[in-house]
Amino acid sequence: MRHGTYGSKRNAQGCALLVASAIALTACGDSDPLAKKPYDAADHVAVSAGEGSKPVPAEKPLEITATGGESRITDVVVTDRAGRQVRGELSADGARWRSTSPLAAEATYTVKVSTEDEDGHRGRTSATFQTRPVPESKQLGVEFGPEAGTYGVGQPITAELTKEVKDPDQRRIVERALVVNSTPEVTGAWHWVDGKKLHYRPKEYWPVNASITVESKLRGLHIRDGLYGAATKALKLTTGDRVEAVADAQSLQMTVKRNGEVVNTFPITTGKAGFRTRNGTKVVLGQQSFVRMRSTSIGIGPGSAEYYDLPVHWATRLTWSGEFVHAAPWSVGSQGYANVSHGCTGMSMANARWFFQNVRPGDLVTHVNTEGTQMPAFGNGFGDWNLSWEEWLEGSALAAEDGDRADRSTLRPSA
Repeated sequence: MRHGTYGSKRNAQGCALLVASAIALTACGDSDPLAKKPYDAADHVAVSAGEGSKPVPAEKPLEITATGGESRITDVVVTDRAGRQVRGELSADGARWRSTSPLAAEATYTVKVSTEDEDGHRGRTSATFQTRPVPESKQLGVEFGPEAGTYGVGQPITAELTKEVKDPDQRRIVERALVVNSTPEVTGAWHWVDGKKLHYRPKEYWPVNASITVESKLRGLHIRDGLYGAATKALKLTTGDRVEAVADAQSLQMTVKRNGEVVNTFPITTGKAGFRTRNGTKVVLGQQSFVRMRSTSIGIGPGSAEYYDLPVHWATRLTWSGEFVHAAPWSVGSQGYANVSHGCTGMSMANARWFFQNVRPGDLVTHVNTEGTQMPAFGNGFGDWNLSWEEWLEGSALAAEDGDRADRSTLRPSA
């Protein structure tokens, strides 16, 4: 069936004999197919999902076929409401288009099809369909951390997955969907700590007074057979001043800087032989104005000469294993002169209170010259900053993809 009056090929040839110019040819027979409004191709193509039908399984590929033999498919564009486009292949004869990338679950898709009939006239049609939701057992959830709030410029972002992801291709899908936006804009990247946990940090510390938004685009996204992304609540953070403390176990002094300027220096004591404080940069994890510290927590019982059970004030936690900056009035005589603690950084009551009141979670404390082991990057708090940027990128599933690290690790300004 033809659409409209187009004239025969014989008439067009006759016009060509009479008039040599292209302009005269068009005027004579009005046969330029591109000049016509595209015809409605709804009756010339079939969409496997079915227009207006019940939701379809996301696992099944989408197929679009030309029907009736009067038109062929020239182009297909399939997108969901999130703007994600479905890849596909069109057969050489234009008779069939088939998706080559998985559909998302619980998504609404728009299909736009372009056609051409045997006389070269263009057609257009569109359709919509939905995919079914999947049960929770087939969903990959993610929980972002820390809690919303204001932090120091060293605070990493964490993402905890509900299921393990090991395959590199699957990790790329997940990592690409975890989006971090920052104002001011900085460069940063995700690092896979293990199959279920990722950390995100900038190349350098976060800017002062930055606004950070973390969100997941995983919802409905196909991760692997039988696993799709779940919806996740976005996270918003801000940073405060840049507060950095350096504790030198050799000079037995701590220097505190705020936005690059020294604001305080005071004597300290750190871990003695056998209990050396870890070297390296640590991120403040939390604070307690009072905590009871017992040596039994590190395996030292009452029968040991190293046993202790002490009330401790103004405790700022640096590691999960028990390193704190805290008041140690019992060792004031050694502060500035000797390392006598069991690994914590001790100072006077007044200095510990000042420190407690002038730092927050996310601020940075670096220990140097302790003769202790290096603070690990993961597992005992946030030692993320002890990895160089090159080492950090080695933990990203996207960093080495096409060798294009910079493009995939640049944060975009928040809207």
